[in-house]
Amino acid sequence: MVRLLGYFFGMACVLFLVAAAGIAIYLANVAKDLPDYAVLNSYAPPVTTRVHAGNGALMAEYAKEKRLFLPIQAVPDRVKAAFLSAEDKNFYNHPGVDLTGLGRAILVNLQNFGSGRRPVGASTITQQVAKNFLLSSDQTIDRKIKEAILSFRIEQAYSKDKILELYLNEIFFGLNSYGIAGAALTYFNKSVTELTVAEAAYLASLPKGPANYHPFRHPEAALERRNWVIDRMVENGYVSQSDGADAKKQPLGVTARSTGPSLFASDFFAEAVRRQLIDQYGEKVLYEGGLSVRTSLDPQMQLAARKALQDGLVTYDERRGFHGPIKQIDASGDWGKALADVPALSDVPEWRLAVVLAASDSNVDIGLQPAKDGSGKVAADRQRGTIDAKNMQWAYRSADGSRKTAKTPAGVLNPGDVVYVEKLGDEASTSYRLRQPPKVQGGLVAMDPKTGRVLAMVGGFSYAQSEFNRATQAMRQPGSSFKPFVYAAAMDNGYTPASVIMDAPIEIVSGGQVWRPENYGGESGGPSTLRSGIEHSRNLMTVRLANDLGMNIVAEYAERFGIYDHMLPVLSMSLGAGDTTVLRMVSAYSVIANGGKQIKPTLIDRIQDRYGKTIFKHEERLCEGCNASDWQNQEEPNVVDNRETVLDPMTAYQITSMMQGVIQRGTAAGKIDLGGRDVAGKTGTTNDEKDAWFVGFTPDLVAGLYMGFDTPGPLGRGGTGGGLSAPIFNEFMQAAVKDTPESKFVIPPGMNLIPIDRKTGMAAVDGDPNTIIEAFKPGTGPADSFNVIGMDSTMAPEEILKTSPQANQAVQTGTPGLF
Repeated sequence: MVRLLGYFFGMACVLFLVAAAGIAIYLANVAKDLPDYAVLNSYAPPVTTRVHAGNGALMAEYAKEKRLFLPIQAVPDRVKAAFLSAEDKNFYNHPGVDLTGLGRAILVNLQNFGSGRRPVGASTITQQVAKNFLLSSDQTIDRKIKEAILSFRIEQAYSKDKILELYLNEIFFGLNSYGIAGAALTYFNKSVTELTVAEAAYLASLPKGPANYHPFRHPEAALERRNWVIDRMVENGYVSQSDGADAKKQPLGVTARSTGPSLFASDFFAEAVRRQLIDQYGEKVLYEGGLSVRTSLDPQMQLAARKALQDGLVTYDERRGFHGPIKQIDASGDWGKALADVPALSDVPEWRLAVVLAASDSNVDIGLQPAKDGSGKVAADRQRGTIDAKNMQWAYRSADGSRKTAKTPAGVLNPGDVVYVEKLGDEASTSYRLRQPPKVQGGLVAMDPKTGRVLAMVGGFSYAQSEFNRATQAMRQPGSSFKPFVYAAAMDNGYTPASVIMDAPIEIVSGGQVWRPENYGGESGGPSTLRSGIEHSRNLMTVRLANDLGMNIVAEYAERFGIYDHMLPVLSMSLGAGDTTVLRMVSAYSVIANGGKQIKPTLIDRIQDRYGKTIFKHEERLCEGCNASDWQNQEEPNVVDNRETVLDPMTAYQITSMMQGVIQRGTAAGKIDLGGRDVAGKTGTTNDEKDAWFVGFTPDLVAGLYMGFDTPGPLGRGGTGGGLSAPIFNEFMQAAVKDTPESKFVIPPGMNLIPIDRKTGMAAVDGDPNTIIEAFKPGTGPADSFNVIGMDSTMAPEEILKTSPQANQAVQTGTPGLF
C-alpha cells in the first residue's frame, strides 16, 4: 500500500511538474507578445477642443470623443466611491486581480450554467485599464490571461490613484461622451465637483452598458441600476443609510446637453473659427488635441448684430409680400405629430411653427408645434393661438404674383398650412404675428479698428436656414463703398478734399467698346469738390479722378488695404466692380479709422494646448519691461506699436472727415443717429441695385454689411445702401455703443483747418452760407483759382457754365484758371 501510494504520489508530482511546465511555457508564449505598458505614462487621449467667447463663455466644442481630461486630485471622493462600489470595491487592496471576486464569479457562473443568463465578470479596474489601453475586447482565454499579467505589472509600475485616473478619463459613457468630466457635462450639464450622490451613482452605472441604461430609452432599467450602485455605496460605508435613501428617491434628472454651440447666436462665428483651426492645425488636432481657444467675440455685441441684420432682412422681405406656407399637413385630426416632424429654425427661438386650423375674415386659428423629449416622443399638450388680421396685413400681397392682393386672412391662408409665427405680449398671451424666413440675405461684421479683433459676425438670417457665411465667404461687389480708397489714394498723391473734379457724362473707349458710366439717378452736377463727390457718391467724378490719378495707383492701394489680392487696373474697378467680402471691407475701413495702421483681422485672441501652453496669440506688439520682477523706480513700460503704416494719418483724417459728411449731408443723411457721437461711413449700391452696402465707424468701432440675394438679382426700387443697409448699421451701432464712453476723431498734429466754399473749393468769403471747415495737410490749402480736373471734350465750356452756377460766377468775376 505504501509503495502504491508512493507510486501515485510520484505520478502526481510528475503530472504537476508537467502541467506547471506547460503552464509556464504557455504563459511565457503569451507574455512575450504583451504590449509595453510604459505607454500609460505618456497617456494623451483624444480630448475635446473648446472654443470660448471673449468673456469666457463657452461657444462650441469639437471632438470625435467628448472628453475633458481631469486629474484624479480634482475628482470628488463621492464620485470615486460610486465607481469603486459599482466596479471594484477592493480596488485599493488587491494586486491587480481580485482573486476573491474571481472565485465568487466562477461559482455564480457555474450555478447559472445552462440558464441562459449572461456570465458574471470579475474584472478589476486595473484589468479594465489593461484591456482598454493595451488590448482588444476579444472574449478569449488568451486575452484574459494577458489582461491579468498586464494588471500585475501595471500595479507594480503605477500608483492606485494613477490607475484610477486613467480609468475615469478613458471609459465610454454613451451619448458620445468619454471620461467622467465629459459625461458629467453631457448628462447633467455640470462639472464633476457639482455631481450629487445620485448623479454620480448613475454615471457609475453606465460603463457596464451605456445602451442598456439609456436615460430616455430605458429609464426604468437606468433607475434600477443607479439604485443598485447607491445600495453598494451604503454597504461599503461611503454613504450613510439616510443619504442613500434620499438619493434613491431622486429622479434620474438627466438633462442631455445640446450638441450645438452653447452661446446663443454664435453659430456663424464658431464655424468660421472651426475652419480657421482646421486650416492652421488640421482636423486631428481640432477634434482630438484638446485646444482651448479664446476668441474675440463680444456676446452682447453679437446679439445686437444678429437682431439688427434680422430686422432689416425681415422688413425688406415683408414689404415684398408673402411667399406662401412652409408646407401643407392634414389638420383635420391630431395634427401634433405631423407638425412636430416639420424642422424648425432652431436658432430663431422667437419664432414657432404653427399649423392653420381655421381662417376667417378677421383672424386665423393656429395650433403650435409641440415639443419632443429626448427619445423623440411628442408632447401630449396641444397649444393654440390666434393671428388677428392686423398682424398679417403684410401677407395680403403675394411675393411671386401667384394671386391678386388678398383683403382678409382667409384669402391668404388655408387649413393645413404650416407657417411661422411670433408671440405678441406676455407669456400668457395667445396672440401671434405671421412671420416668414426672408429670401434676401446679407452679412455683417463689427471690428475693433485698433487691434483687428472681430467683435461680432452674422453670416445670414439663420445658420439653421443656411450655413453659408455671407460675412466671410460671399464674394460681392462693394460698389460705391469702395470709393473712399480711390479718394485716399488721390489725397496721398497731391489732391486735397477741396480739389474740383468734373461731374459730367464721360465715355471710355476700350477694345472697340464704349463704356458710359452714370451717376445713380442719371443726373450730373458739373464741377464739384472731392468732398462733394464722396458725400453724394458721384460715379462720374470717381471715374475721372481714377483716370487722372492712374488705375495702377488705385489698384496698389486696394491691395495694400487688403480689399483684393490682385486688382485688375481698369476704370470700372474704381466704382467697386470687383468681388470682395464684408470682412475685407471692414478691415480696410479699420485702417482709415485707426489712423493708417495696417491690421490683421482676427477671430482668435489666443490658443492653448491641452497642457495650458500658449501656442498662438494675435497680439504682436512688443512691450519691453512689462515682465519686470519688481519696481526699482524705472519708467513705466510702453507697448511698442510695430505695425506698418499703410496710409498717411493726415489722409486718414481727411477721408474720415469727408465720410462724416456722407452721414450729415450725403447719401446716408437722416439714416444715422448715434446721439451726437462722431461717426463716419459710406453707402454702396451696385448696378441694378443687386447689392446694398454700408460700412462705417466711430473712433472705437467699425461695422459693415451688405444686403442682397444669394443669386444676385435686383433689390427693387429704393434698394440702395442708404435706404436698406444704413438703417441696419444705425440699429446695430446704437445698441453697441450705448454703454461706452463717447470719443472723438483725433485730428493729427500739424493738420490745418481752413474754411472753404463747399461749391468751389476756394477760400470762403466771410458770411458765405456755403462755408465748411476743411482739413488740409501742411503746405496745402484751398486753390487761389477755380481749377477743374478731368475736363475733356465730352462737355463744352459753355455747357459747364449752364450746369454749374459757381463756375459761371467765377468766370463773371474774372477768376482765372477755370479751364
